Amino acid sequence: MTAVAGLVGVLAGGAAAPPGFTALREVDPSIRQDMRYAGERNFTGAVVDGYEEPECLLARPAAEALRRAQRVLLRRGYSLLVYDCYRPQRAVDRFVQWARAEDGPQDVARKAEFYPRVERGRLIPEGYIAEKSGHSRGSTVDVTLVGLPGRDLDMGTAFDFFDPLSHTDDPRVTGAARANRQLLKRVLGEQGFVNLPEEWWHFTYRPEAYPDTYFDFPVAVAVVRP
Repeated sequence: MTAVAGLVGVLAGGAAAPPGFTALREVDPSIRQDMRYAGERNFTGAVVDGYEEPECLLARPAAEALRRAQRVLLRRGYSLLVYDCYRPQRAVDRFVQWARAEDGPQDVARKAEFYPRVERGRLIPEGYIAEKSGHSRGSTVDVTLVGLPGRDLDMGTAFDFFDPLSHTDDPRVTGAARANRQLLKRVLGEQGFVNLPEEWWHFTYRPEAYPDTYFDFPVAVAVVRP
């Protein structure tokens, strides 16, 4: 979930999304969703601020591009599974607050799952967490592949694994895991998504619908409906 550091943009508050946003489920209900920050299975160990429902919200062009990619993958016996989509600025703020709380209670199990080789206090200095995220602009998605009818695939690391092994082309990731990463990158790339090299799961649709705006409306289907 590497955030994007050093970007300048407008922060847009409010309770409703602009008209250009949609719920992915309404564009393509076949794309599977495991919205990690709407539950407790994430590196913070709790539901993250701003996630009122476990739903993927995106700018419509990005959602439609995922639908096109899904059609290609379904024919090959795969499906997309999304972990995170639009992310409110308040959630990004919560990540920063959590990372800076070095003297807070340590969750040994979650450290082992998400950041076993880096101390919590180093997550910001080493670039894993920052104060702005492309997710807040609505065209970025964290996504993986599953085999049908629902078989987990080896991707080399888990989602949100804060480690160089998560780099898409890390040479230590070989065999099926490397092939799966490359398939995901290739199919999404054909539909206009650009991968973040440091995270095999992180893709941004280009051109972005809102390239300069960081939104803060909550994650809930009602905010994208008229």
